[in-house]
Amino acid sequence: MDELSKELGITSVTVRHHLDVLRSEGLVSEPVVRHRATSGRPQHTYALTVKANELFPKNYDGLAMQLLDEVKAHSDTRAVNVFFEGITRRLLTEAPRPPASEPMPRRLDHAVEFLNEKGYVARWENTDDGYVVHTCNCPYAGIADRHPELCAVDMNLIATLVGRIPERVCHLTEGGESCSYLIRPNALNA
Repeated sequence: MDELSKELGITSVTVRHHLDVLRSEGLVSEPVVRHRATSGRPQHTYALTVKANELFPKNYDGLAMQLLDEVKAHSDTRAVNVFFEGITRRLLTEAPRPPASEPMPRRLDHAVEFLNEKGYVARWENTDDGYVVHTCNCPYAGIADRHPELCAVDMNLIATLVGRIPERVCHLTEGGESCSYLIRPNALNA
């Protein structure tokens, strides 16, 4: 406590208050008592939790971009396509498969729920042309511009989730407000 008080230029009471607040929010772990080798009061050691670590900046986009650049630099087009098909397959292992008899609105509800769990901020609507799935957030923003193969992952994902092959009618990377996918009533089964 004394070390933090000196380092931050605030009283020990204020440090204790802030640590209590951080602990109550799950950002700092319970203190561990560390006994001194010399006489004196035991010291309390605090550590950041996993939840706190998530608040610090990460460079996942930069790492993903460089990984994809390397894959493309060392692979032919066919191997790159196989790589991205593998990404789609892995995503689909968690995805709900629609029963053939399930009505399209229920399929779309399940699809949107799954997409939202993955960070897409999705919704669907019924239009004169068919059903439209809108994804207002791109989990690959900043990467998809240079690696449009990621957009094919989304197309395949939506096709499997709803059991129909969609047509992309709007695209975030082209300045659209969302990536939007039209599912026509007569679309082929996925």
